[in-house]
Amino acid sequence: MTESVAERTDPLVANPPGRSPSLTLGVLALIGTMWGIMQPLVAPALPDIAAQVGASSSSAAWLLTAFLLSAAIATPIIGRLGDLYGRTQLLLATLALVIAGSVLDASAGSLGLLVAGRVLQGFGAGVFPLVFGIARDTFRAERIPHAIGLISVTLGIGSGIGVVLSGVIVDNLDYHWIFWLQTLVLALCLLATQALVPPSRNRTTGTVNWVGAALMGGGLAGVLLAVSKASTWGWGSLATLGCALGGLVLLALWTVSERRTRHPLVDMSTLRIPAVWTTNLTAVLLGAGMFSAFVLIPPFAQAPTSTGFGFGASVTTSGLLLLPMALTMFAVGSFAGHIQHRIGAKASLVAGSAVSMSAYALLLVAHDSKLPIYVATGVLGIGVALGFSAMANIIVHSVPGHQTGMATGFNTVARTVGSAVGSALAATLLANSASSSGPAVSGFNNAFLVAVIALALSTLTAIAIPTHKKTAAETTSVS
Repeated sequence: MTESVAERTDPLVANPPGRSPSLTLGVLALIGTMWGIMQPLVAPALPDIAAQVGASSSSAAWLLTAFLLSAAIATPIIGRLGDLYGRTQLLLATLALVIAGSVLDASAGSLGLLVAGRVLQGFGAGVFPLVFGIARDTFRAERIPHAIGLISVTLGIGSGIGVVLSGVIVDNLDYHWIFWLQTLVLALCLLATQALVPPSRNRTTGTVNWVGAALMGGGLAGVLLAVSKASTWGWGSLATLGCALGGLVLLALWTVSERRTRHPLVDMSTLRIPAVWTTNLTAVLLGAGMFSAFVLIPPFAQAPTSTGFGFGASVTTSGLLLLPMALTMFAVGSFAGHIQHRIGAKASLVAGSAVSMSAYALLLVAHDSKLPIYVATGVLGIGVALGFSAMANIIVHSVPGHQTGMATGFNTVARTVGSAVGSALAATLLANSASSSGPAVSGFNNAFLVAVIALALSTLTAIAIPTHKKTAAETTSVS
């Protein structure tokens, strides 16, 4: 059913006098970067956390699983709430929830409280549909691709920084500092949002289909739980198959519920737009390729030199191998809008997938020293910057303004699902090759090959995306 949209005072610039769009963009980019940093921070600290709270390794892994499930479930719901009640208002509320989760984890002394805090932190994934919507509302049409392009790549930039930072913290500080530092930066983000991000004026009417939200949440939880635990439970185990099947059934019921309600959480007609569904499919494949690097490269570098391939690196040193990725993502992401203005978002996405594929191809054939790994992660950063920024722009320009939060939220979920699948497959391949000395080089090579295949498919699906015709505003010079 068509929903009405509240009136806006100015369709091109929502910033009231005294608020700088450039400062607003800086705040939105900082929030995106912080979310990226949060994702890999905890993984290197899991052994330390397990020892201090008296938990097993498998139990401590729930700190990662709970975060992933919470992020996937909350993202489309928060995006929808932002469309209804104001994106800036929901952004402030979401940041407050994430800060509460960080404080809880920083002061927690038991695994149960730590997991509860990670659930609250997972809500932070909902910032992406909100900041994309704010960018669309805030900037003139010719500036939107640049703004969205920069915000899009902050996820990868933050993830690269997070891997390096986690090594420094794990090697030198207590794990509680992970969460105290998060709290400090998130509090700054909250204050900056309150002061520099304009209140939302572009809203739609309606309500949230909470029955649909419950079905979607349960379905995503089942599928992602099966994927994330498959390397531990076994891909063919009853637990894995049961969770996956149950999740798929709930998702099927969710689609039925969404079609019958007057106010769907996700407009199915929007998801059927050719440019939207092909971009979401590309997001799954590109997400799988990108996040495999965070699973593969640190343990590869940390493997003992006695294995014949590892470097015996510390957590900090292994994390530094991913630093070129963050640097090139920042460099390319800063110009992503200009690049898309010249060649188009679709061409940028095709190029990003192909360049990312070449990075894993290099890792597959050359990993006997650190130099080719530095080169490969730098190349991967270029590819991901081109791809992620283009996906967001394709989605934003393919849907009505009042559906930006919903559409970009679903694209974020697609990317999350892809990252979960890619990480799980990589972990499984490493586990299957492992001996008493750890994973064998064949496990890493097989995982690099799977990433190459996923990104080759991503390139093909990107080619299949219908070409977006530029409006007069979009063809205006991007200065």
